Amino acid sequence: MKFYYDDDADLELLHDKVIGIIGYGNQGRAHALNLRDSGLHVVVGLREGSPNRSKAENEGLTVDKIERTAESADFIVLLIPDELQPEVYRKSIEPHLTGGKILGFAHGFNIHFGGIKPPDFVDAVINSPKCIGYLVRENYRKGYGFPNLIAVHQDVSGKARDYALAYAKGIGGTRAGVMESTVEEETVTNLFGEQSVLCGGIVELIKAGFETLVQAGYQPEIAFFECMHEIKPIIDLFYKEGLAEMNRRISNTAEFGEYISGPRVIGEQTRTAMKSVLRDIQDGAFAKRWMEEHRSGEKIFESLRKVSATHPIEKVGAQMRKKMPWLKEDL
Repeated sequence: MKFYYDDDADLELLHDKVIGIIGYGNQGRAHALNLRDSGLHVVVGLREGSPNRSKAENEGLTVDKIERTAESADFIVLLIPDELQPEVYRKSIEPHLTGGKILGFAHGFNIHFGGIKPPDFVDAVINSPKCIGYLVRENYRKGYGFPNLIAVHQDVSGKARDYALAYAKGIGGTRAGVMESTVEEETVTNLFGEQSVLCGGIVELIKAGFETLVQAGYQPEIAFFECMHEIKPIIDLFYKEGLAEMNRRISNTAEFGEYISGPRVIGEQTRTAMKSVLRDIQDGAFAKRWMEEHRSGEKIFESLRKVSATHPIEKVGAQMRKKMPWLKEDL
């Protein structure tokens, strides 16, 4: 795979354009501020009564209604939650799309699953930082970047890929390297990684480990440290050095235990389940279920969120983190 860096992207392509950032959450704020600091003309589009309006204005950004932002912007980027995008797009953005405009996303969910169908006279691109929002901003401020992924869904101008690379440079992605993908690949791999490993898999593994130790009679505080707190130094080693280097830095006992016990926990049953999760993502079953849940008021979602937030490990963890105030320095 080829990686694209600063010299491969031309920021001048965006200097005469107004970039409309729709939303000011973690990604929206980071993109807007980084683009502004890269010398580009940014307008933030927010709904009436948005609590983020004063925040964006206090940080020196121009804020307008979503409709007016869509009308004035040349490059419109939707950075609001996936489930909200179709309605906002239909009501406030689509009526203001004209030839020559560019429609951008940080995730291909609605493009791939048909929630949004851009008209055939605009470019449509994906620009997805492989990094959570606050680090997109912090890494930029510190002078280095983060891996970024681009994909072209629709190229009317013949320059869609160049626009996507320029945008990646504006937010700091080309400092670390930009990968080119497809909308389908970005969407499916992103959802699968979140559900099977990064969020769903890790969270369930942590809770299961904690519950196993506590049910066996061990102190919850010790179980918290062994199954949750100590994940960070291990993950940091994964992140910076890879699996082999992590294994070099832990004890031989821990490494041997990894090899013989890891496959007992994550075995064929888990791999079969992962393949089932992947199929649900690929055929649209997950997307359909999530959007139906949103339309029905998100009652199941809120119930599951409450159950997760009240798990015993959360109570123990909150108590233990009060004893470690330095942890907040990492956020």
